Formats: sequence, structure tokens, C-alpha cells
Amino acid sequence: MKKNKILLLSLAAALMLSVVTACSGNNSNNTDKPTATNAANGDNGGSEPTKEKVTYTIYNGVAGSKDGNTNETTIGKMLEDQTGVNFKLEFLVGDLNTKIGTMIAANEYPDVLIPDAAMEEVMNAGAFIPLDELIEEHGPNIKRVYGNKLDQMRSADGKLYILPIAAQVGEFIPDPEAGAGFWIQRRVLEEAGYPVVKTLDQYIKLIEDYEAKHKDEKLTGLISLTHDWRFFATANPPMHLMGYPNDGNVMINGDTLEAKTYAGDEATKKWLKTLNDLNAKGLFDKASFVDNYDQYIAKLTSHNVLGFFDYKWQVDNALNVLKDAARKDPSLDKYRYFPLPITFDESITDAYIDAEGGVVTNRGIGITVSAKDPVRIIEYFDNLLKEENQILTSWGIKGETYEVNEEGRYYRTQEQIDKINEAFNEEFGFKYYSWNWPMYGANSTLSDGNAKGVAIQPEVFQMSLTEADKAILGKYGVQTYSQMFAKPVFRPWYPAWGFAKEQNSPEIMWETKKDELTKKYYPKMVLADPGKFESVWEEYMKEFGKLDTAGYEKWTTEKAKAKVEAVK
Repeated sequence: MKKNKILLLSLAAALMLSVVTACSGNNSNNTDKPTATNAANGDNGGSEPTKEKVTYTIYNGVAGSKDGNTNETTIGKMLEDQTGVNFKLEFLVGDLNTKIGTMIAANEYPDVLIPDAAMEEVMNAGAFIPLDELIEEHGPNIKRVYGNKLDQMRSADGKLYILPIAAQVGEFIPDPEAGAGFWIQRRVLEEAGYPVVKTLDQYIKLIEDYEAKHKDEKLTGLISLTHDWRFFATANPPMHLMGYPNDGNVMINGDTLEAKTYAGDEATKKWLKTLNDLNAKGLFDKASFVDNYDQYIAKLTSHNVLGFFDYKWQVDNALNVLKDAARKDPSLDKYRYFPLPITFDESITDAYIDAEGGVVTNRGIGITVSAKDPVRIIEYFDNLLKEENQILTSWGIKGETYEVNEEGRYYRTQEQIDKINEAFNEEFGFKYYSWNWPMYGANSTLSDGNAKGVAIQPEVFQMSLTEADKAILGKYGVQTYSQMFAKPVFRPWYPAWGFAKEQNSPEIMWETKKDELTKKYYPKMVLADPGKFESVWEEYMKEFGKLDTAGYEKWTTEKAKAKVEAVK
């Protein structure tokens, strides 16, 4: 009898607590920001009792950020208040394959793993747990955001082990920034009178002419990135110079969907010969083949490098440092970089600007077999995908990092733009939550029509421009950087580098062997005496000819056609 009374009292207390919790809503973070509708959030309007606080670990196979706890940032603390979950993040330092190989050998993993380019090795090791039941029971927002895209992520056994990093939601808004290109210091363009630069030859001549007039500055004409999996920054230019988007190892004909590799193409030979000629003139940084990623970024911020090819996301750290410095001292604007849509010939239409495409299926985030509580983790991911939290991680807090006008449009004041520099991004949490989590794609729209990506919102982009930005854009008669480039074309298969491959498949073997060859022979060709370039190329092609390139092209063509059929 006494036991029953105690039980009844406990139930009554629990009931009172749940009522109080329900009445209090979801306002524990006291943010003054627009709240999406319950339908958009996949929310039932209530809130569970606060759970005990826990910390889980995430290893991110991408370098460039500092290790730390999410709850040490403003955003991370607010998400911890909502879920009771904090994540300790560790980012790649050194070689990715070595790090992942150590985990696999010990069969010890962080709770959550983002293996990036080592995805196949991790999947082959059975390091991830299936997510199907977890999502079905605890992931209404995951299902809302990803929908049938989750089926594209399934492995050969039919199970879902990873979540895509991002999914397009709502309307697609093109990025006003340039996503990729051949970058050049602004002072080079200024001294040349802001010429129209379209071809690789024109671009190289600009660099050569400027360096010749400034010999005493000991400038580097061109630098390239080759570190680890980032070797693509040196290998990819031929397809872009031919007018194709970043489909990885192939160029895909938009009409026939036929895939053709270019590692053994004349386009690659022409690109490498250009680097070889630059090197012979002392204008190419030989250390490009030995520098790591951090050294590469440091050189880009040193003011001594005149040009490079790369993707904006990969050099954002450097670009932001240079921009922050120029805000404080406008005279330093000349050291910032300007993107150009370079191709081999003016008759070629460039394809640097990303358009809407399919979902990337060979990258993502997974919960490992070492995870202490997969349910809490999947609930965190699901909560993160509520629209109000997508606003939080992208726009921040209304009145602090953004405003809303009478028409409901989000914008940032000049004061807010000025304070949101690289240091603020780290402290507030924008940097931690800008990528590698389950999220809306940056080109997505929110339920009220605003852009999910802050920089993509037209009002914000224009406000973020400095006077120097407006001046140089004005010299070329444009208002955005992307207007320097050809308009994006919708490609339903895009990107082909994101096609998932079976473990130990012929396609994986081809890519592995091709990478080994390019990493061995590209440095030899670029750094060779110009008179020996042709013989090294022939040696490379002899080895390249041993690969089953026809089989790889056939497989990729079939995948591209299947992707196109899937979206019809």
C-alpha cells in the first residue's frame, strides 16, 4: 500500500512537470527570431522534458577548423539547451587515410564520423550502424528534408548508413559569389587596366607581365594545391578549361550523357605543359607538390602569390582573412583575389557556377558502432533540421546577427556585417555549423521565401560588398561575382564525383590506380626540364593505358543516365 502511494505521488509529480514543460513551449533559449510553422518544423508543438546533458565525439575528415566543443559557441550552447547534447569536434590534421586506417585497425571510432574521401574504407570496415529504424522512429525532420533522396544513399544491402551533408529544399537560388575559378590578385588587374580575361593564355600573360615589372618583390606567379585528397585542385582544371563543371574524373556530354575521362586527354597535357613552362620561368611554386593544406592557405594570405585555381569553399579561410584585413585597412584590398572564368579558348562557354543537381551519394555523416547512444544523436540531427534551427545556424539571432524588414525579408545591417568576421564566426558557431552537418543546402529557400544561405540573399550580398568590391565589379559592369561567369545549367546527374561505388569495385580500383599515377607523374611533368616534358608524358600515358578506362567511362555513363531517369 505504501508503495502504491509513493508511485501515485511520483506519477502526479511527473504529470505536473510535463504540463509545466508543455506550457513553457520551446522558448528556453529566449531568442527573438522568426519561428517557422509547425508543419515546416515537423513539430508537434510540444517539448520533451529536459534530458541529462551528455557529450559525444565527432571526427571530421576535413582540415581547416579548430578542435573544440559545440557548446563553447553561442549556437552550440543553444542547441545543447534544446537537446542536452554537446559534441566534441576533432578535425583532420595530417593524412586522412592514416587517421582512418588507425581507427579501423583498432575498431575504435568516435560516436559520429565524417570520413569524407575515406568513405569507402569506412563502409568496407563496417564502421557505421544502420539508420533506417532510428530515422523511422526519431527522424520526422530528416524524412521531411531528405525525402526520397535517402533511397539514393542506400548501400548494396538496402540499408541506410549515412546521411547526405545537405539537401536542396524549396526553390534553388544561384550563388552571387563565384564557386570556383582562376583567381588573381586585384592589383594585377588594376595595373593592367582591368582587361577582360577569358583564356588561360591571357591569364598567364597577365601574371608574367606583372611579375616582370616587380622583380624586387620576389613574387610567386602561380601556386597549386596537391595535399592528400585535395590533389584534385591541381588535377581538375582541364575539365573546367574545356567548359565542363566539376564532375570529378569525367566530362559528361549534356546531350548524350556519355562520360569521358580527361586524365589522359590532350586538355590535361596542355594544362600540365602550361605549369611546366611557368616553372621553367621561375613563376610556379615548386613547393606546391610538398606543401600541406595549412601551408597553402598561409601562402595565399602572404600577399606574395599572384594567382591560383581552386574552389571557393576550399580557400574561404584565406579569402576571409584577406577581406577582414582590407576592411580594417582599405589599402590592403589590392592583395585580395578576384575570380575569373578561364577556359582554353574564348569560344568555350565556362561552367564554373554550380547549378541545381542531384544528391551527393559518396559523402556524408554516419553514427559509428562505437556510439554510446545513437538515439540521442539522431534526435540531435533531427532537431537541427527544424527550420527554426536552420535559420539559427545560418542567420543566427534576430536583432543580433540579422534583421527582418516589413516585407519579411531577412537582411543584415552594416554594423552586423562588419562585426561578423572570421573570429566572430568561430565564437558564435557559424563556422562549426556551416557545413558537414545534416542541413538544408545553401541554395535552398526557407518556407517564407528567404534564402537559407545568408550570402545568397541578394540584400545581404549587396550590403556585404566593400567600396573596393563595388568599384572592381563596376569596372567589369557587373553587380555580383557570378555575373562574370556563364549562367549555370541544370544537370540532373550532377555531380558525377558523388556517384556511390560498391566496395572494392572496378571503379574504386580505377580511381585508386589513376590517383597513384597522377600523383607520381604530374610533379615529374611540371618540374621537368621543358625539353623532357614530352618523354615524361609518353611514359605516363603508357602506364595510364593499362587502366580499364573504357570500363570506368561505361559505368559512369550508366550511372548518369540512371540519375536522369530517376528525376523525370
